[in-house]
Amino acid sequence: MQTYKISNTIKDTILAIGPESAGNFSVFKNGTVYHSEHFGDLLSEDIFQTFQKNMLDFLKKKNITPNIILSDLHPQYKTTILAENLAKKMNSKHVKIQHHLAHISTSYGENILLKSKNTKKDIFYGIAMDGTGYGHDEKIWGGEVFKLYFKNNVLTHERIGHLENQILLGGELAIREPARILIGILNNFLKKEEIFEYIKKYYNQNQFNLLYSQLQQDFNCLETSSTGRILDATSLLLGFSSNTRKYKHEPIDMLEKNSTTPLLILPQLHTHDSQIILDTTYLFKFLINNINKDKKRLAATAQIYLAHGFYEIITQYIKQIDNSNSHPQIFIGGGVSNTKIISDYFESKNSLLNKKIPRGDAGLSFGQIIYFLLTQQK
Repeated sequence: MQTYKISNTIKDTILAIGPESAGNFSVFKNGTVYHSEHFGDLLSEDIFQTFQKNMLDFLKKKNITPNIILSDLHPQYKTTILAENLAKKMNSKHVKIQHHLAHISTSYGENILLKSKNTKKDIFYGIAMDGTGYGHDEKIWGGEVFKLYFKNNVLTHERIGHLENQILLGGELAIREPARILIGILNNFLKKEEIFEYIKKYYNQNQFNLLYSQLQQDFNCLETSSTGRILDATSLLLGFSSNTRKYKHEPIDMLEKNSTTPLLILPQLHTHDSQIILDTTYLFKFLINNINKDKKRLAATAQIYLAHGFYEIITQYIKQIDNSNSHPQIFIGGGVSNTKIISDYFESKNSLLNKKIPRGDAGLSFGQIIYFLLTQQK
């Protein structure tokens, strides 16, 4: 259990239960945040029971009864359901925190609230890059850019941009079989028979026909702006990973392991519904057009395209909307920001990444508490 001191006058006692994929919890009381270890994937019932026991034992040992219980926004997460049940049992208020705002708040908490060298600004920006997070529009987010600002000393936010939405063919099955994601992306610019040439090592003709038909009928197809899914599909296309995952981050790990020097490609942005979108179909057109070149350079190209593109969303937004803010303060969060090419890019732009508290879901409960504290009237 890690302990962090935060200057805050809020009298609430808060329990944050974190996400589902990387179980962790945090407790805030009297200006101190207690942040637990990472227990593992809570979809495993044994791990979930261990997580619950350790959390409840900690509350009992410290004689803590929270009056606020925080969870992820996703309504079906085991941690969200647990938070609902505990709130009823403890007569506490249950508050849901959006996944990516919690990631950005983890970085903000470490870099601003736990350090004195960085100055708090009234307006700042956040970039969150991960695999899956439930969005306010009930879609699956994962490549998000926010403007955050204090109004009357209370934090509020605006989603100003994100990755182009792509299709999860078969819903969560596409997370386990990245070729399904690749089919959806390639369908944006290739004919059926052309797509099959890149897919035939993973599905036979009949299997592909069924998947293609499912895509055309929009049956069990979900939209996602996930950074992780784009990198999964890239890793598969370039031949660095297979269509099954031995562990959660395997495709991205293999992509990073096989990356060298990127080729030059400028991010393509467009505006939709007042938000700035980074075009990922354009990235895959580039990869296909250069598929016979050094694939290790293409691996690096995909990562730098995303990092550069996220940064350009903020740059373009400032030029259009907020041109007085020429040196924006930018906080980076989410598990994908652990990749070296991406983290090095953002550090070269003086963006702030957390290094003590995990950037991925293992640090999310800490971010949930920070976000809640920042959004309360002092």
